[in-house]
Amino acid sequence: MKSKLVFKIMGYLLLLLAVSMIPPFLIALFTGQDDMMAFLISIAVTAVTGFVLMRIKIDEKSTVKNREGLAIVTFGWLFASIFGALPFFISGYIPSYIDAFFETVSGFTTTGATILTDIEVLPMGLLFWRSFAHWIGGMGILVVAVAILQMVGSSGFHIFKAESPGPIADKIAPRIKDTAKILYTAYVAITLLEFVLLMFGGMSAYESAIHTLGTGGFSTRNASIGAFNSSYITIVISIFMIMSGVNFSLYYLIFKRKFRDVYKNSELRLYLGVILASTIAIAINTNATVYANWFESFKHALFQVSSLVTTTGYTSFDYEQWDTFSQAILFMLMFVGGSAGSTGGSIKVIRILALIKLVKREFIKILHPRSVVTVKIDGQAMADDTLMNIASFFMLYMMIFIFGSIIVATEGVGLSGAASSVAATLGNIGPGFGFVGPTQTYAAFSSPIKLLLSFFMILGRLELFTVLALLTPKFWRA
Repeated sequence: MKSKLVFKIMGYLLLLLAVSMIPPFLIALFTGQDDMMAFLISIAVTAVTGFVLMRIKIDEKSTVKNREGLAIVTFGWLFASIFGALPFFISGYIPSYIDAFFETVSGFTTTGATILTDIEVLPMGLLFWRSFAHWIGGMGILVVAVAILQMVGSSGFHIFKAESPGPIADKIAPRIKDTAKILYTAYVAITLLEFVLLMFGGMSAYESAIHTLGTGGFSTRNASIGAFNSSYITIVISIFMIMSGVNFSLYYLIFKRKFRDVYKNSELRLYLGVILASTIAIAINTNATVYANWFESFKHALFQVSSLVTTTGYTSFDYEQWDTFSQAILFMLMFVGGSAGSTGGSIKVIRILALIKLVKREFIKILHPRSVVTVKIDGQAMADDTLMNIASFFMLYMMIFIFGSIIVATEGVGLSGAASSVAATLGNIGPGFGFVGPTQTYAAFSSPIKLLLSFFMILGRLELFTVLALLTPKFWRA
């Protein structure tokens, strides 16, 4: 592996990270709060480290291959989290560096799990940085690097492929840099539209910006979205959470007026179908028992379904007050996730769809042993290698969930707390049930468990194989 090339690109990434700390620094400077110096020191340390790494001499013919792509993506997220935690730690608002690291990993991976018991005491700069990490990580830290770093060139596809959520990383444009730019254009456009609509709903520009920054779930209020007590804000955020869980390449098709292709997209139809069916089921279950009318039942059901299936993690109501039936639906949605190529996490709808079709094929082969049945999605046959990858991913995901739950259970948090904390971090969701329910935090976990859950967040965001490949001896052999 070309380690010098990897660390040189880490240098460029850290310079980008230092630049991204400037907006929260300016907020701290404008408000005159006590987090200004923490940002100034963090920017200096990050920029100097980045500059030193950037100066590493490499062979001019060095290019990023598959092995380097995996290393760059994994180390990129790790470096971003290590240096991104500095403002929280230096300011003293999160005195434990492990806690600051956990909070930062949660931000960049758009998980939204927090160790903070009182969010509202944080100064405005730190609150903004905490949520800005969602926006940076939502489309992918390295995707923006691919879009602007000339040194990556055509070989940037290995970075894009390693970081892109979903079993297949398709290029929208011939050049991968153009693909990254198209995706970010759609991402920025959706962000700006939600920002404007939230301001119309009475939110300040500051809070509107924070609540449009990716499907992460960090809010400025302890009670999350429920604190605003606004049906308009709840519905607007619900709609945009759903939009963020859609494959962003479909927005490019809409721009190209290929509406028929969007309508026929089977992943989109299953994704919207799951949301609609779950919302109706929970609304029926909670009407007249938890809420006084159908509007309130449907509004909160839609919000929580959208929040968990898109792995955002916002809450409008303490859903642990709902019936067990409704809670079971929400727990199931934690394993579904958004579409491939979205900002959502977890297993992804496209994999669920492929697994359903794979099971259907096995039933057909039992009835017709000599038949040759191909698994098709949107009229295209899926290669056996891709199906094997999906089946392997699902099996590995469930194994990590089971063994992770057993390890976390040693903390004495109960079965629901252990299982949902692993499901919520591995799926990049945030809140879970019981010990880590919507009104609780991850603060009471021990430092080793926080590091383990941080590892799960990065593991889930990078789709397991990218990170686990680095832990095998074969990867490091020349």
